[in-house]
This record gives sequence, C-alpha cells and structure tokens, in this order.
Amino acid sequence: MATAGGAAGREPGSEPGCEPGCEHYRRGCRLRAPCCGKLYPCRLCHDGAEEHQLDRFRVSEVQCVRCRLLQKAQQRCEGCDSLFGEYYCDICHLFDRDKKQYHCQECGICRIGPKEDFFHCSKCNLCLSVSLRGKHKCIENVSRQDCPICLEDIHTSRVGAHVLPCGHLLHRTCYDEMLKEGYRCPLCMHSALDMTRYWRQLDNEVAQTPMPTEYQNMMVEILCNDCNARSTVQFHLLGMKCKSCESYNTAQDGRCRLSLEEQ
Repeated sequence: MATAGGAAGREPGSEPGCEPGCEHYRRGCRLRAPCCGKLYPCRLCHDGAEEHQLDRFRVSEVQCVRCRLLQKAQQRCEGCDSLFGEYYCDICHLFDRDKKQYHCQECGICRIGPKEDFFHCSKCNLCLSVSLRGKHKCIENVSRQDCPICLEDIHTSRVGAHVLPCGHLLHRTCYDEMLKEGYRCPLCMHSALDMTRYWRQLDNEVAQTPMPTEYQNMMVEILCNDCNARSTVQFHLLGMKCKSCESYNTAQDGRCRLSLEEQ
C-alpha cells in the first residue's frame, strides 16, 4: 500500500485503558498551555476545549499527574521520578508510549516510524514509505494541502496518508471510505488504483451488450482522465475506452458526434 507517515499519536479508536493520558496520547504529565496558562493532557485536548490553538513548540512547563509538581518540560519528573513518556521530543514536547517515533527536521514534527522505514521527499515535503522512493509522482508541497475528502489537515494528522498514483494525498481512512463509492481521485479524476482487471471485464460486457440501432453507428470524442489523451470512439452506455491506454475512466468532452457512415 502506498503510504505516508502519520504524525505521532494514538491511533484513532484505540482505548486509553487505565494508563495515564487521554484519548490521544499515553503520558504521565499535563502540558501547561503557554497561551492561556491552563493545564491539559495534550494540545489536541486543549484545542478541542478552547477557541484558540496551543503551540506545541512553545510549551515549557508540565505538571506531573502523580505528584502534581509543576516543572520544566522533561522526560522524568524531578519530584517523584515518574516517567512522563517512553518517547519524548524536546522540540515538539511530545510525550507518549514508544511507537518507534522519530522527529523529522524537514517535516518539523514527530512521525511514527521506525525511521528506517521512511524517507523525506523534499518536493512533496513529507515522509513517505521507502517502498515509494523513486516510484511516486511528486507534487510540490502536496502534504500542505488539506484532504479533499474531509477537508482537514494532512501534514500534522495522526492518521496516515495514502499516496494516489496521481500524486495527491488522502487520509488513509478517507481513502478506504472513498473506495466504497468510487475509484477516482476527487481532485484530478485519475484512477486511484489499478483498474486493469475491471477494464478487461468491462470489455467483455461491452462486447456482449449491443447498443440500440439508432446508436450503433454513433461516434463521440472522449477525454481520458488517466492519460489525458483524446480519442474518437464508438458510443456505448456502459463505457467508452481510451484508444491510448485502454482505460474506461473517460468523459465525453462535448465536441461533435459523428456517425460511422459520415467518416
């Protein structure tokens, strides 16, 4: 699967159990928000309760949930020696259980690793699976665009991103939901997965489904959403195949229709 690294955090839907923390992270401290001075388990809890956002990089103080000591941000409590997090980043001030996280300097935030399984694409400006090195279509700063399905941020999302063949990104969960309704990128209409097997099935269906007499000699001009080629093909209600790449992901481009007798 073509994936991009998600921001470090608890996977949505997992339960915190009896460990300290919140629905987002497991940690033994609360952050003192530099903006309002209030204590919250994490920046996401803060942002959900307040009308402003917590800047994770400006956090300088935390409170131990065990002894309640307010202190500078660090991995262990200076009062009772409690471990605030198996993983701690002193840049993002992220505390959590160990998920093989790493801080990516280029992304500017922590990612869930292992680090050796990802590389940072400087053009896409995102950490991607090493399986995509040299095998994905780069789009300048694509990770800074919102997900076209849910319209929420991709770059800092705790949900991993799915890289489409066209280079656009969707949240992995949004991609799975999209496939229940269709197969095309919502931005450029390019096929979001390999449709070759389905196209060959459609070949058989088209061959076995003759059109009514008045349409049998009708030709139309089409534009292919997969290769952008234009073709003049015979009209069929089930689909019209691109002459260049044999995809049925095509659209009639609005130009004239010609009958075979007039060719």
